Amino acid sequence: MKYKIGVDGGATKTECILVDETGAVVARHLAPGCSPSLLDSKAAARVVTQALASLLDKSPAELRSSSNSKARAPRAKIVGLLLCLAGNRKIWQDFAGSLSGYGRVVAVDDSLPVLELATGGRPGLVLHGGTGSFVAARTGIAIADNFGTVHYAGGLGWRLGDPGSGYDLGRRAVARALLELQGWMSASGVSALVCEHSGLSEAGAISRYFYAQSGVDPRIASLAPGILRLAAARDAAAHAMVADSTSKLLDLAVQVATKLFPTRPIRRLKAGLTGPILTDPTVVKILLRRSPFALDPVKEPAIEGVRRLLPRI
Repeated sequence: MKYKIGVDGGATKTECILVDETGAVVARHLAPGCSPSLLDSKAAARVVTQALASLLDKSPAELRSSSNSKARAPRAKIVGLLLCLAGNRKIWQDFAGSLSGYGRVVAVDDSLPVLELATGGRPGLVLHGGTGSFVAARTGIAIADNFGTVHYAGGLGWRLGDPGSGYDLGRRAVARALLELQGWMSASGVSALVCEHSGLSEAGAISRYFYAQSGVDPRIASLAPGILRLAAARDAAAHAMVADSTSKLLDLAVQVATKLFPTRPIRRLKAGLTGPILTDPTVVKILLRRSPFALDPVKEPAIEGVRRLLPRI
């Protein structure tokens, strides 16, 4: 029996699957995030290495025994590994080149699985909003042993913005809350949310709370679910915040589509929405009212996109 491994890794989690010759998933493992934007490159690589080892510990007995056997032609073996990972592509390509025992190892951007789910291997684009955000597009048709020509936009990271992401919503929420507590903006549910989240009630103390961590602060992105709940409950400040943030990502998608598909009517383009921010019902309604093309929320997780891509390696 021949097996393949797929990995989807980002800021929040690293998910691994082992599939058999039929494409059925026979083992899974979930590990912490592995983004080099949040960890140094060695630590990020260590997360993936340990995740792969843990996945193999859960693999079928025939594969574990073959891996431990010194036989020249084991009955069961791994013939391919697809790494779909966030962050610097060079880091992951070097990491892929350092691995052995996995057959053919391919490292691609983490945008590819969600693009696959959104377009089914055909031309189109996807808007993704999770901890971070990006737009990915494909201009050609993906065929066997080929992923098509993939274009990537945005994904600048937590420090530089990422509209439509958890970090962008959280950053906006903290800024709005501070101005409300200073008395310069009318009170809303946003300041109450930030006060509850931080356990503080004074603007200066909240500012020090969020500035105390010099690097990436996951507490900021963790405000996003609360902001989405407020927006759904018709809190005007939260709704405006969500609309502005996600619409900026939509504007980027329109720019990408206009440049990549100059001869195709934009309304006919296939486009998907993925990630917990952009598939939120309130956000979907906001974007559908503003989008020049049809948008379809994708319900499957990114790891399902990885599974669909595995036959191509």
